[in-house]
Amino acid sequence: MFGYPGGMVTHLMDSFSKYEDKITAHVTYHEQGAAFAACGYAQESGSIGVAYATSGPGATNLITGICDAFFDSIPTLFITGQVNTNELKGEYGVRQRRFQETDIISMVDSVTKYAVQVEDAAKIKYYLDKAIHEAMDGRRGPALLDIPMNIFRADVDVDSLEGYVSSAKSKESVDVSEIINALDSAKAPTLVIGNGVKTANAKEEIKRLVELLGIPTVTSMISVDAISDSKYNYGFIGAYGDRKANFVVTKSDLVISIGSRLDIRQVGAKRENFAKDATIIRIDIDSGELEYKVHEDEIQLKADLKDVISELTKAAEDKDYPSKFSNWIKVAEILRKKLSGMDDRLPNKLVSAISEYIPANCVITTDVGQNQVWVAQSFRQKHNQRIYFSGGHGAMGYSLPAAIGCQLASGDKTYCFTGDGGLQMNIQELMTIAREQLPVKVITFNNNALGMIRHFQEMYFDSNFYQTVPAGGFVSPDFENIAKAYGMAYAKVSSVEEIKALDKELLTNDKPAFIEVVIKENTYIFPKLEFGKPNQDQEPLMDRELFNELMELSVDNI
Repeated sequence: MFGYPGGMVTHLMDSFSKYEDKITAHVTYHEQGAAFAACGYAQESGSIGVAYATSGPGATNLITGICDAFFDSIPTLFITGQVNTNELKGEYGVRQRRFQETDIISMVDSVTKYAVQVEDAAKIKYYLDKAIHEAMDGRRGPALLDIPMNIFRADVDVDSLEGYVSSAKSKESVDVSEIINALDSAKAPTLVIGNGVKTANAKEEIKRLVELLGIPTVTSMISVDAISDSKYNYGFIGAYGDRKANFVVTKSDLVISIGSRLDIRQVGAKRENFAKDATIIRIDIDSGELEYKVHEDEIQLKADLKDVISELTKAAEDKDYPSKFSNWIKVAEILRKKLSGMDDRLPNKLVSAISEYIPANCVITTDVGQNQVWVAQSFRQKHNQRIYFSGGHGAMGYSLPAAIGCQLASGDKTYCFTGDGGLQMNIQELMTIAREQLPVKVITFNNNALGMIRHFQEMYFDSNFYQTVPAGGFVSPDFENIAKAYGMAYAKVSSVEEIKALDKELLTNDKPAFIEVVIKENTYIFPKLEFGKPNQDQEPLMDRELFNELMELSVDNI
């Protein structure tokens, strides 16, 4: 677990020291760092991640990480200290009775699956059991226990504690006949894979299904690693997605979405224009997500994704879908060929070059901003490389502490991609890496700007770069001296040639390292969708003759 010391959690910390054979408590240097590390640990392990903090500012500093866990369905347990129960303000109209008293439960109620203040030490096992059950059950997410100091220091008879027993749920059978009938009738079906497949720990199962279906498959951005080594993978969809992926969906007559929210970043502002000529089938464990329809006549199935994938796999084994959809694959391959390399710019080439030297069986984290999209677009994935993002919450400062959690969960080398802006959000966690000598490689893209917002200012604010570039107020430090201060090996590159000349030991050994990638030109994310336009017509606009040619392409005229 991860956390930061404070007065109201001293008894908890003391207890950690008594159980060092079972609990490893890693001190971070900010509570937000602890929260993101817990998220990374849970994402990589597929199990619960835990973070703790003291009352007041310690607890509130966890909230960004709690939101991240909620929106990305990450199973986490957050433990916050609180003032003694006899010092709580209760019904008094005062703002607080005791120093650092803060009602954290009310603050996180809307972004947790379960949040409660423990009022009786004898109920601690019940609350722990229930919190972990809620975090792991159904659509996963965060739970929080707020524990007053007098509860922490209470003695309990462990053998007499009563736990929480969840009510038994009868397993409902999953009927996939409507999906199979739709596949049988389709000429050009496409599978959309969302983050739900990753949070359900179903990546191996979905790979098997994709091979049996033999149809073009696309992903959401934060699921780019779900089927990275499949020949049926056509990239990720959406505003910053692969052109070929967006074209494939546009030309489909059936879109089967498994575990994807299909939000505005994926389908565009006018939801009805997404795969407008296709039947849409949406599979999700969360009925709330299904309420936000893409097409009014879409087919919906609320179910556990693993159950659906299992039933579809059984049904597909008796079919010969790859032969049935061979012409459709030919269309998709034409799209791949015609659109290949169209949007390769310097940052994309740099990411691609770096990825060549990152080994298989490792973890990659990204921050939020341009670096995130460049990695999603251009990182050349190898076997068993896992990539994690801050998806729904989109929190800058995620990558570095998440990399710590991922590395400790897996034991594998971890590569933290970040920008000069995002890194500075939680730069203090370089000390965590240096202190524990974790094999985390920090790869920072330094364009000396908040690049994504600078691009917005260029487009919509007549290039008034206020607060986003040095002239407007944003500056970055000397990262070489920063790395030196933390005792980390350092290298600077600014071209593909310099990356190729880099000492590869720096990227592959078991020690921390800091690689600064300097980009002196103004940076952009392309392709980029203009608000309100259809997904396949991204900017910069492609040649209209080619665009029209690809729009006319179909299984009927291949």
